Amino acid sequence: MENTHPQCARCPYPPQDRLCHNENGKAPPFCPTANHPEVLQKAVREFDKPAIRNFAREASLQEADGYADRELGYARTKPLKPRLLEIAEFAERMGYRKLGLVFCLGLAAEARKVERFLTSWGFEVVSGVCKIGRASKEILGIGFDQNVQIGVFEAMCNPIGQAMILNHEKTEFNVMMGLCVGHDSLFLKYAEAPCTVFAVKDRLLAHNPLACIYTLDSYYRVLKAPK
Repeated sequence: MENTHPQCARCPYPPQDRLCHNENGKAPPFCPTANHPEVLQKAVREFDKPAIRNFAREASLQEADGYADRELGYARTKPLKPRLLEIAEFAERMGYRKLGLVFCLGLAAEARKVERFLTSWGFEVVSGVCKIGRASKEILGIGFDQNVQIGVFEAMCNPIGQAMILNHEKTEFNVMMGLCVGHDSLFLKYAEAPCTVFAVKDRLLAHNPLACIYTLDSYYRVLKAPK
């Protein structure tokens, strides 16, 4: 019996030949577009909500505006804007004035530049570093011998605190920069305003996690080996 739970990452067909791309497209046995119409129809009905429809509409318009030469046809389009600019433009499209910025202490210099950029656009920026509140890792049951800096007090990353501070300040749109794996999940769980990611953390690859994917057949071939 073939596995039918969604596995889009394994789809063997080129994008233009997929059922999710066109009505007469092909669908492997695990295609959710073919197998779960009732779930996806429920999802589409969510866009009937005015606030959701407007948010999705502006996001789609922002996506299209990220390309130049669209009038020349899809094959001739080319990228036009960096993500930082798109974040500012989208926030402006949505009429947001108060933005949240949460970041890892290791990206403090970068966060300062992002804050300066967003402020120059006229946004009010509320920012929170990962160590906000200076809570000890001991409350998580972590001993000094398990800290990054072994043997001394170490403040834990506090994504819940970051989220609650931004919630308290009633930010309208939050930008995330370099929160640790798991800490980013907690921030997203507790943040009340919509969130977007400007940068993700990858300590080894200078915050470019796709580098190991682009070199999977060469330098990072070890990642293809069974665990």
